[in-house]
Amino acid sequence: MPTLDTPLTRPFTGPIDRLGVLVAALVAVGLFSPFALFRANRIVPGTAQTLLEALPGVGGLLAVALLSVAGLTAVIRTRASFRLMIGLGALLLLAVAIGMGANGLTPPGDKVSRIAPAMGFWLLVLGFGLLATDSVSRLRLSPLGRVGLLVAVAAAMALILASGLWSSLSVLREYANRADSFWREAGTHVALAVGSLVAAVIIGLPLGIFIHPRRRIRGWVSRGLTVIQTVPSIALFGLLIAPLAWVAANVPGAAAIGLAGIGAAPALLALFVYSLMPVVSNTLVGLDGVPAASNEAARGMGMTDGQRLVQVQLPLALPSILTAIRIVLVQNIGLATIAALIGGGGFGVFVFQGVGQTAMDLVLLGAVPTVALAFSAAVILDAVVELVSRKDQR
Repeated sequence: MPTLDTPLTRPFTGPIDRLGVLVAALVAVGLFSPFALFRANRIVPGTAQTLLEALPGVGGLLAVALLSVAGLTAVIRTRASFRLMIGLGALLLLAVAIGMGANGLTPPGDKVSRIAPAMGFWLLVLGFGLLATDSVSRLRLSPLGRVGLLVAVAAAMALILASGLWSSLSVLREYANRADSFWREAGTHVALAVGSLVAAVIIGLPLGIFIHPRRRIRGWVSRGLTVIQTVPSIALFGLLIAPLAWVAANVPGAAAIGLAGIGAAPALLALFVYSLMPVVSNTLVGLDGVPAASNEAARGMGMTDGQRLVQVQLPLALPSILTAIRIVLVQNIGLATIAALIGGGGFGVFVFQGVGQTAMDLVLLGAVPTVALAFSAAVILDAVVELVSRKDQR
């Protein structure tokens, strides 16, 4: 009879990496799926091209061989640093391959054809992206190491964009037609996300400090903010249209400063309301986590309540407050996309235009920068939180 100590029930520790098996499967399916999609213009159906068709000759064979070897290598359990190099190298190879494939498929002098990455490309990116992110987590990089890796990846992307390698890709052609509006909406998107965060910190931090020792008021405020948080974001955006339209029509000067039923004002207000709960809640959690011994020591030193708050409680609660800022910023970068539905602008303008026109390239023009902003903000603020927490521990 097998027991709990038999090899059949022990954790698997062989040379095969379980995540690597998934990566290899994604790579195998991706290599046999369409790699690029060629369309004579943005509205006609496209023609699928495999990697070997998009990159005919030696280049395509070499790319398939290298990606196959990288996928098979992922199955074997190796050092995390080596796996990271494999993952990032494969992603760089894919970036070069899709650019060269798009340039090769575009007829000379053609300005209307569209070449977009197809399912196979995205499966390969997903597979090697999983390999790279898993390797980073296994390496346990320092906060500055993670930020440095992010900067290196961003620099590589910037070099590829500056080189013109991707100029024939459909999403870059959509950008070329909308460059001015793209940067205008980018500024609006960042302003909505950061502006609502700043307002939430200015209001939420003092509110959390005020209600912390007042248990009854604390319960009422927390329940109220929880109820607001349960309202779907798109519904909250819509609910603010009528009251702000009334304010614009009846309060002198309101319309002159931008308050209106549609536009940036209701979008900013909705994002601010959504941001309050994390800031207030994490402020309370941080203050609750201050050791009683620290408060007693501060009292013994003759500190006033204000001095204890500024010199003892807030510094010890800072990691929790910074975590709230991270949560809110990443959340607001995503939610700001919905602001376009009520005229608030942002990257959502391109997303919803693309949905309405069935133009996936236009959707990507709004979605990819949004994801990149949210991911970058998460990595950087995670590093800040960890550095502050280590300082407090010391």
